Amino acid sequence: MSIGALNGLRVLIVEDEMLVSMLLEDMLGDFGCCVVGPASTLREALPLAQTADLDAAVLDVNLGGDPIFPVADALKARGVPFVFASGYGESSLAEAHRGAPVLQKPFRQADLERALNALPRA
Repeated sequence: MSIGALNGLRVLIVEDEMLVSMLLEDMLGDFGCCVVGPASTLREALPLAQTADLDAAVLDVNLGGDPIFPVADALKARGVPFVFASGYGESSLAEAHRGAPVLQKPFRQADLERALNALPRA
């Protein structure tokens, strides 16, 4: 798939670092995606993961010391595909989420595009 294939995709951003969040918003905007959020805490992210109209999500693994896994679990229960963003790779994932796609920080726009294009579509 190309960038055009991402056009209109509703993507939840959960990221606690403001600059990274802003960079993600810009990259997703370049792809034509509709950004949901961004959320920077579990308290903000969990309701969005449970109820927002979403096609995909990009989840920072660690939100100020809080693991993102309750949000990932909520998305998984709804069938919303997601990619984790982490500077620690797959080793930072809880056992239940091993094997999930991981976007290694720092990443480039092409890395994000590949990760989103690799996610299953409903």
